[in-house]
Amino acid sequence: MFLKYLNNPPLILNEDNILHDIRSVTGYKNRDNISRTAAYQQFFRAYPEIKWSFLASMVSRNAGWNMCDLEGFWLPRALSDDYRKTLFLTYERANWLIFDDAYPQLLLYHYSTKIGKPMFHLCRKFNISEYIEREWLFFWEHRDQERLMTALIVNEQNLIEQPVLQHPYYNNWVFKSFSFLFQDWLHFSTVLFPTMDGRLYGLSAYNFRNLDSRIELGKKLGSILFSKELYPHFLHFTVCTEHTGSRNDYEQYFPYKKTRETPFLRTVYPVINHHRNGTELWDTHRKIKKKWLIEQSVEKAELTRWYKSKQKQLEAGVAVFSLLMRK
Repeated sequence: MFLKYLNNPPLILNEDNILHDIRSVTGYKNRDNISRTAAYQQFFRAYPEIKWSFLASMVSRNAGWNMCDLEGFWLPRALSDDYRKTLFLTYERANWLIFDDAYPQLLLYHYSTKIGKPMFHLCRKFNISEYIEREWLFFWEHRDQERLMTALIVNEQNLIEQPVLQHPYYNNWVFKSFSFLFQDWLHFSTVLFPTMDGRLYGLSAYNFRNLDSRIELGKKLGSILFSKELYPHFLHFTVCTEHTGSRNDYEQYFPYKKTRETPFLRTVYPVINHHRNGTELWDTHRKIKKKWLIEQSVEKAELTRWYKSKQKQLEAGVAVFSLLMRK
């Protein structure tokens, strides 16, 4: 649907039509992890100067792989049905909230390019922070791609801090649970960027509940994703590989045969209906830290061998955890 509007924008580009179209397209694309991932990726192909959209598509792929792990061969042997459902809903909620906030921003940029003037004053119609509205205006004037990517990372991680990370239900029943620490120890906390030749790059997320740590991780992931040496390989993977939610998306490129152990997302999960609670903007009660805005760089972090060894630990880890949970 986005590409339809991209190639054939509404004949009358007034604000009411733009707002209606953005709400319609955002709702349609925010159905599930598969549609969100595709939307981010399609936008980046149309506007490669918006680097965050490619980063978002790759992180969204990882979210889908994490979701499908919960219904794969191994984790159901260790984690209860109720806990796995709750953890899925936690991932789903966070990713839905981010898309609901970020995709209207991307479409406002799209319409700004069509009209030839910035339309970011409409951010307030979507309950988007004043901070990121200012950053879009700065980008429109100065075209600083790295600064905008960092700003979007800061904005979206702050966005989910209160409704997800600090929410009493998720905080007590998910993030502080022994089960979460277990799956965190496995590989859920690692963001992977695959290539078509079977290599994996990425980083592990330590102290995920900490806002500063998540922002730092996002900036480092952006540095890896857009490194001159690796970026073409990551882009090639996304162009050639449809996102299904199964880790077989990238395991199929390993130099050895590996049986698919996780399902396709749409075969195991229904569409979840969400709504956004409250209208308070995060930047009205939380100050911007200077360290959030400092760009992070990291040497290429290849995880191919690590991933293989981690897979070997998985069966033993599930067996041990199952015994502990029975006591």
